[in-house]
Amino acid sequence: MKSTSRRLARLVPYIVAGGGLLAVAACSHGGSADGIGFREARFSEMSAVRDWRSCRDEALDLDRQAREEASAARYLASAKLIEKCESDVGAAAKVSGDERMRAYALGVQNYIKGGDVPKARETLDHLKSAFPGADFYYANGSSFIDTMEFLTGVRDRATVGVIGVSNVDEGFKSELRRTQYWKRN
Repeated sequence: MKSTSRRLARLVPYIVAGGGLLAVAACSHGGSADGIGFREARFSEMSAVRDWRSCRDEALDLDRQAREEASAARYLASAKLIEKCESDVGAAAKVSGDERMRAYALGVQNYIKGGDVPKARETLDHLKSAFPGADFYYANGSSFIDTMEFLTGVRDRATVGVIGVSNVDEGFKSELRRTQYWKRN
């Protein structure tokens, strides 16, 4: 009996300390509404990102099908889906800017490939306002923004000087010069 009471006497400080820690922990988590609110906000943010990426992946699949079938309708469907993904994501989602910009850029290209140049111009304007000063570069070093501005008519194709100093593909410049020559002659 004495040995049991001695053991118990030795454990009392530990029991008291453990109880104190539990009380402190209970007090610090008593106001955990902020913690729960943060978790809920984080979960909804992650859900929005996941939904955006799923939507974008569907648009990329439509883009792939459009290339395989040379289908203007599928290009347009892909571009419209990208636009819907962007409108659904809202300001709350934390999708990386690079991912969103690439999706916008694909939308611009797909509107052009689908034959809806006014909508491509509008989407290009949205891209430039959403990501001011940003640009992509093709493998040959030419600028995505400069090329799309010529294709959508934002820049006047008739000004040969502008074509010469623009960062667009040399083949594209050559084709623009060729069409200008035949329009005049």
